[in-house]
Amino acid sequence: MGRVAWRTLTSVRFAVVQIILLAVAGLIGTLVPQLPAFALHNPAAYAEEMAGLQRQFESLAVLGFHAGPVVVDVFERLGFFRIFSAPWFILLLTLLVVSIIVCTLDRTPRLWRSVHHIKPVQPAAFYDLRLDERARFTGLDEAALGDVTAALRQRRFKVRREDALEDGAGSTAVHLYGDRNRYFKMATLFTHLGLILFLAGGAVTVAFGFETVLFVGEGQTAPVRPVGTPDNMLVKNISFEAPTRPDGSFIDFRTDLAVYQNGQLLERKTIRVNDPLEIDGWVFHQNTFGPAAVLEIRDSLGSLVWDGPVLLAGELADRPQGFITVPGSELGLLLVLDRTTDGVPVLAVTGLTPGADAEEAEVAFVRGLGLGGTSDPTQTGGFSINWRQASSFTGMVVKRDPGQVLIWIAYLSLITGLVLTFYFPRRRVWARLDGDRLSVALTADRYVNAEREFEQLLDGLAVRLGRRPERGRAPSVGASRS
Repeated sequence: MGRVAWRTLTSVRFAVVQIILLAVAGLIGTLVPQLPAFALHNPAAYAEEMAGLQRQFESLAVLGFHAGPVVVDVFERLGFFRIFSAPWFILLLTLLVVSIIVCTLDRTPRLWRSVHHIKPVQPAAFYDLRLDERARFTGLDEAALGDVTAALRQRRFKVRREDALEDGAGSTAVHLYGDRNRYFKMATLFTHLGLILFLAGGAVTVAFGFETVLFVGEGQTAPVRPVGTPDNMLVKNISFEAPTRPDGSFIDFRTDLAVYQNGQLLERKTIRVNDPLEIDGWVFHQNTFGPAAVLEIRDSLGSLVWDGPVLLAGELADRPQGFITVPGSELGLLLVLDRTTDGVPVLAVTGLTPGADAEEAEVAFVRGLGLGGTSDPTQTGGFSINWRQASSFTGMVVKRDPGQVLIWIAYLSLITGLVLTFYFPRRRVWARLDGDRLSVALTADRYVNAEREFEQLLDGLAVRLGRRPERGRAPSVGASRS
């Protein structure tokens, strides 16, 4: 059983099947909307995102059948909305990692033998001129070996000499062996290591990483993790700026951000889109922004029940929209920012109260407020609502990626392996002096134009030896002879 499993994991066909399955999964992850990472760690956000997907697939029909709800349910069960963290996808990646490790263990001994064990002495048949990259010089003596050695070393070959007694002939032939980039054949191990570390880094990020999106109004604070998390961090939007050009387009948007933990200030920085705040493995990216309405709400006795910004982070009829439940009451306020025909901002305030059906709300009132205006309590559910200030909120992506170090090491390992493999391929040259005949042969990795390399080597030898070589095969038309 162990041998069968080993052969399966080292099988090229099995590797192709794994890659095809992962490619199909990646295609699904590209075509099917994916849940944002923060929603996977927040049940409320997950429910909200799934409701949005339900609406998105609502109109889907197959052969007249209203298939939207069924498709969403099936896709959710299969993990198609979170492909890259789905258990079956993690299993495929794990299997691929195991296959790469097994293939590496299986191949390493053979790689080592191929570079460590060399045969400087080759039989006469090895130099047969009918083979590729073979040549012969005649009329030479042993002094010619010095010229061959010099020519090879000039081309960065490491040269080794051995004298060998010819079988049955009673004579001794002298052999030269040149090897260039001998141990770079092992560079493929860097490539394997890079692939393993890439997958391991992704797995570490999925298992231990964290990502969320925070919307924070000016002057407000918000927890990074769910309330109650030990050693939780708080972010404070001290101020936000979004300067504009004369044509109304934004020049930049930036947030003066402070991060606290256990009541202590950890860091403060003005963040921009490409200039995040980084601290202890956490990264706070400036991502978006939008309007907010600073409201002051008082009850029928004139007591202050709310004073702060309400984020208009939603959208209703292409208008910024937000919602707040008045503290201490069942009254909800749906706020929609609009403008009059004269361009004057107006805040539409809709009061909502629980209806007979718990899932529905009843409209208690609808009122419009101008900037600085205050509502009549008798017309707004017994509360006076003052739109005190037009403000804004900042949107940040907060990430912690513990697999990032592994990803960078993987990148360096993979690039190193590819560069060494493709730009420093191995070349080997054998030369055999038997009497007055000097036979030469060359072999090289498949990334080398062996014919051109051999022609260049022969040109150099011809100049040093003062003779043209004898060839059994003529070089191809267009071969380089530089």
